[in-house]
Amino acid sequence: MPNIHYNMKTQRFAIGLTFVNVLILMLVWLHANSATTPEVAPVLRGQALEIVDAQGRVRASLKVQSADENARMADGKTYPDTVILRLVDGNGRPEVKLGASARGSGLGLLGESDSTSVVIKAEGAESSLKLTAKDGREQVIKP
Repeated sequence: MPNIHYNMKTQRFAIGLTFVNVLILMLVWLHANSATTPEVAPVLRGQALEIVDAQGRVRASLKVQSADENARMADGKTYPDTVILRLVDGNGRPEVKLGASARGSGLGLLGESDSTSVVIKAEGAESSLKLTAKDGREQVIKP
């Protein structure tokens, strides 16, 4: 008779352990289903962002370019701290440039060659639209 009593205790223990395992499995399954949508970071922070193509070539970049006292623009002024977005073609040539600084902003669009371009600027108190054809002809529009 002691053998039957021992078997009953073992059977109860096995049933209890199975019940606890099923309960843990359900909790893990419920938690996994509620976590299927990953959390989205509210802000992406960095000093630059580059998007590359399948060959690893940079095709788009967004970066802050620090002021450079040694570099001069065409009007002789130094380059200020500037945020620049560049969109680059498959040959590595920037086709679109969008920049913003404390002095103003500008958008440059290039055509088939570097000489074909559209430049829109709003700098200081001035704004302009400059169109350049492949043969070098230019038209500047100012208000």
